[in-house]
Formats: sequence, C-alpha cells, structure tokens
Amino acid sequence: MKKSILSGLMIAAVAVSCAKSTKTEKVENADGTVTTTTTTETGVGVDTAKINQAKKNAQAKIDETGKKIDNAAEEAKNKIDATADKAKEDLHKAGQDVKDAAAKGASKVEEGARKLKEDLKK
Repeated sequence: MKKSILSGLMIAAVAVSCAKSTKTEKVENADGTVTTTTTTETGVGVDTAKINQAKKNAQAKIDETGKKIDNAAEEAKNKIDATADKAKEDLHKAGQDVKDAAAKGASKVEEGARKLKEDLKK
C-alpha cells in the first residue's frame, strides 16, 4: 500500500514538473504595429537558444579542427613525397655508380685475362 502511494506521488511530481508553460510577449514596433511572440516551454525550462548557440560554436570548432588536421596531413604528405623523390634520386645515382664500378672492374678482368692468355702463349 505504501509503495502504491509513493509511486502515485512520484508520478504526480513528474507530471507537474514536466507541465508546459506558455509565455506571451507583446512588443510595440516603431511604426505602431504590435508583434506578439508566444513561447512554450516544457520540462525544466531549458533555454534552446543557448543550446543552439553552443551547438553552433561546437560545430565551428569541430570544422576548424578538421581543417587544421587536413592541412597537417597535406603538409606531411608533401614532406613524404619530397623525401621519397630525394631517396629515388639517391638510389638512381648509387645505381649509376655501381654500374660504372662494375664496368671498370669488368674491363680490368678482361685486361688481366688478355695478359694471362699472352703469358700462356709464351
């Protein structure tokens, strides 16, 4: 029985706290006309204008941070590309050096073989 009474009181309290409240404002404009604004609030009276402004501010900060991340990623990509190009050039140069050294070594081997052949003929 006590539980039923307490449950009923809690439901009544929630219903009262969530009741709608309506606020009507009349503003007289400079030209003499009257503008009527009706605002309906539910629950605990949350200011939706402040929530919307906070949401816009958060979205702006998120967008700004996203742009910063994109810029940093682009800069990193450019640096990586430049490093890769430099490494490619260095490897190409090293390959040319190895090729030249191999050619010199081969000519020396051929010269040595020619001399050995002449010595064997004697």
